[in-house]
Amino acid sequence: MKLRLALAAATCLAVPILAQAQPVTGPYVSAEGGVNLGNSFNYAYSQIPAIPLPTFPNLGLRPGGQAPTGKFVTRPSYAGDIAIGYGFGNGLRVQLDGDFLRNTINKDNLSGGLGSYPATGGMNTYGPMVNVLYDMSLGLPVYPYVGAGAGYQWARFESHISDISSYGHTVEGTRGSFAYDLIAGLAYPLPMVPGLSLTAEYRFMQLTASRNYASSSVLLGGASGGPVKIGQQSSHSFLVGLRYQLFNAPAPAPAVAPVAAPVAAAPAPAPARTYLVFFDWDKASLTPRATQIIAQAASDSKTQATTTIDVNGYTDTSGTPVYNQGLSVRRAKAVAAQLVTDGVPASEITAKGFGDTNLLVPTGPGVREPQNRRVEIVLN
Repeated sequence: MKLRLALAAATCLAVPILAQAQPVTGPYVSAEGGVNLGNSFNYAYSQIPAIPLPTFPNLGLRPGGQAPTGKFVTRPSYAGDIAIGYGFGNGLRVQLDGDFLRNTINKDNLSGGLGSYPATGGMNTYGPMVNVLYDMSLGLPVYPYVGAGAGYQWARFESHISDISSYGHTVEGTRGSFAYDLIAGLAYPLPMVPGLSLTAEYRFMQLTASRNYASSSVLLGGASGGPVKIGQQSSHSFLVGLRYQLFNAPAPAPAVAPVAAPVAAAPAPAPARTYLVFFDWDKASLTPRATQIIAQAASDSKTQATTTIDVNGYTDTSGTPVYNQGLSVRRAKAVAAQLVTDGVPASEITAKGFGDTNLLVPTGPGVREPQNRRVEIVLN
């Protein structure tokens, strides 16, 4: 049931797998904090010395001295996570996380209809996790991502329970367990700082092993209890934080080729003719108007003395320089492919991308300027 709940929450934030990935390229770091909702977890005491039931009617002791079983119920607590990762530029990321989850005890429910007893303390869970994540782009200001991973968690438990018969017992210790997690989140790039994104994330964490903790009991003057077995433990965390892509250097400006001085006797060359093809934000697909302009350029190249055609792609400044460079190349290739479809020999076409350089309309970083999202077709 807990796993189905986690999968349902992840599915609500997931997107179709065919969506275009937003590449995070190179190393990055992140830090998050938020609320942790721990599921209740079962416990069971081992055998303790037999005690006459009439003497201790509220202890829940059964014949033969077998101690009670039940569950700990938790209330909302806090959680945190720090991570270092690496993005491969195609949407995939690998991430090493260090997490901390707090489950604060709210009450103790004994079996056998004995009700709830006052309980204090809680469980601190921490350890490393290795996660694989996938970022996606839907043409929106935010980028969804999903992921999953495995690792090892230590669970530090400390709790005290008491009842109206002066009975009390304390459970404490640190034990480890293998664990897995499921992740779904959203990232919002902050335009004022290239490489910095605001994140909102859901995580489901499951510890797979049961664990034994030491206990001590007080039964009207003295008797000690045995080990307490804690069942599998799971929790749901809702986190917000920041992710920063390291080494987010701007793309270098394209080199300008030297122009040879014309021979004095040669006639002046015909001026180059330029056609502008514009694109929607974060898109490399051609609009109907773009297709018309490309067709006109292809037709004119056949009637003029055209020897080469330069196809230069550009973006606005709303993305990171690394991402914009790749987007400008995709736009240039899309226009070049359409020129070939319209009858222009591929050998005459040179397609290049220049990212967010050579802006048609000068702007600052993080600005969605439509006229800068373009491809220039130059007939030479």
